[in-house]
Amino acid sequence: MNQSYGNPFLTADEAAASERALFIRRTYIHLAGALIAFVALEAALLKLPGIEKLIALMTGGYGWLIVLAAFMGVSWLADKWARSDASPSAQYLGLGVYIAAEAVIFLPLLYIAAYYSDPTIIPTAGIITGLLFVGLTATAFMTRQDFSFLRSILTIGGFVAMGVIICSIVFGFTLGLLFSAIMVFFAGGSILYTTSNIIHHYRTDQHVAASLALFSGVMLLFWYILRILLLRSRN
Repeated sequence: MNQSYGNPFLTADEAAASERALFIRRTYIHLAGALIAFVALEAALLKLPGIEKLIALMTGGYGWLIVLAAFMGVSWLADKWARSDASPSAQYLGLGVYIAAEAVIFLPLLYIAAYYSDPTIIPTAGIITGLLFVGLTATAFMTRQDFSFLRSILTIGGFVAMGVIICSIVFGFTLGLLFSAIMVFFAGGSILYTTSNIIHHYRTDQHVAASLALFSGVMLLFWYILRILLLRSRN
């Protein structure tokens, strides 16, 4: 099937053990690089003079709705580039653009966490996210179960979640702890699904696209864990 599209690379399931191991190692090295780049870029953005004005513009009125729409469009484009067979440079461009988009959309939440809450909240959220990610990854690799069945559940759940978020912006109600807790489970399912695809379905040349998909799941998990900690701290 892969050769019919002119691509000689096999899926991780079909490839030799050495090629599969190299693909998986490259994927997680790129994920680590994406996380480091996100932290560095976010730290630089938070220190920009007048950043609070940009955050107020992003979150005021329907500003957040526009930010979300822009983020979804950029995410789609970045993922398309990262999956491109055209050239490695296009794939890395997609990953870089997505990291930048995540850094921008995280600005309001991390600004509040950094300057208006307990200074231990961000590292605590990071540690919890890391532990959950390790646990989910270990589950996928140890069981080697194919979690492809989660695709339809995640697709429907994603549309429902986005609808709830849009309604909260339009009608002005607050998304509480319950919604954040549900989204933590959703992000966990996304990480399981992506890790399963890395083991079974990604081609061995798609380490950039695989790392982007994992990075997306980790960021979603971190967002809602941080949000839960902020809500509990406020209470």
